[in-house]
Amino acid sequence: MSDRPLVPDWLANPDVVLVRDVATAVIRLDGVENLDSFTLPYPAEAQRALDAMVLACLRTAARPPSGLPELIRWCRTRPLGSWPLDRIPERLFAAEDRLIDAESGEPTQLCHELAIKGVGDSTGRQYDRLVIHEAMRACRDASSPESYTAFRRLLVTRPVLTEAEWSELSNDLFLDPVWFLIEEIYAPAPAGCRKDGAYLCCGRCLTLLTPLVEGGWWCERDQCRYRGAAPHGRLLEAAEVGELRQLRRPLRQFVTGPGRAEVDLERELRKLGLTVEMWPGYDAYDLRITFPDSHVWAVDVKDWAHPGFLGRAAEAVRPDPPYDEACWVVPRFRVLIRRDYLDVFAQKRPAHAAGLRLLTDDQLIEAARARLCGERGPGARIAPPATPENGADHA
Repeated sequence: MSDRPLVPDWLANPDVVLVRDVATAVIRLDGVENLDSFTLPYPAEAQRALDAMVLACLRTAARPPSGLPELIRWCRTRPLGSWPLDRIPERLFAAEDRLIDAESGEPTQLCHELAIKGVGDSTGRQYDRLVIHEAMRACRDASSPESYTAFRRLLVTRPVLTEAEWSELSNDLFLDPVWFLIEEIYAPAPAGCRKDGAYLCCGRCLTLLTPLVEGGWWCERDQCRYRGAAPHGRLLEAAEVGELRQLRRPLRQFVTGPGRAEVDLERELRKLGLTVEMWPGYDAYDLRITFPDSHVWAVDVKDWAHPGFLGRAAEAVRPDPPYDEACWVVPRFRVLIRRDYLDVFAQKRPAHAAGLRLLTDDQLIEAARARLCGERGPGARIAPPATPENGADHA
């Protein structure tokens, strides 16, 4: 997605900028073991965020945080709506939105989005896209679209690799054009994910779970937590599996997470008898769905916590490979958690993307069923009717 030079009013709002600065500081501090024992001087980014928050509190006559440890506790214990910031647009954040998860002490997905999916063009913000673009380039140079598809499936289905699995992958000829990337994007698993000498994977999203101090395990993926306690997947004894590797966080969050929804949709659509091509045209979009009458849908799947950031990123689905209708899809649980999700997306969507619809995954399946039953009305479409404002079906 291309970055845009104009910053929407809500992103330029001083209090929103401050929250983004705090979120960025939280992400930078994520590797620090014990924030409560921090001593001066604080890292520059964290100090700037703290200073700005103190000034904002003085402006509103509120009690400011006494230091960085207290600001970090705010991020964990206080929803953003309770912070003493009076210029944040109404309903920008949901009632329980926090920067740090209260159970695990890990930065939330919203925190990551505020830090790296807002404005600016830092290398950190671009990491996931840089990796994907480099994979596309390498596979095009090798004239191997199959290699790109294999790479994407790897990121979705195998976010954690044992030493034996790593060795096995190194012999996969399809992955040969992108092996230099694989060596970069898989990092050693952190010791903080190990409990009693073993790692545990989530049975749903396959990523490593984080052990909680009071017992139990925490999954970093919002959808897993929404569905309840994470089911236990693979138990990996450190002494037996050798060096354990996992995908770096930006890829787990912005590629593996949505990718799980993509492959779930692929499975459900194939059950309906539809032809589904994944990541066609070197990832021009996520799913190319062909009906028996050769009518084609193009679908991009997104899984962002904040609908405003997703709306700001809205842009037309690329036209090649060609299709008849196109839309974006978000997992249904996002709308169940935040009822105004689709409305906020539409409000923040730029004018040039006014014809782009956002559907939930179950809405897409229902539309596909309706079309297969012979319906041709609005309930069997994923793009709005063509108008002078939104142009043709290529939304």
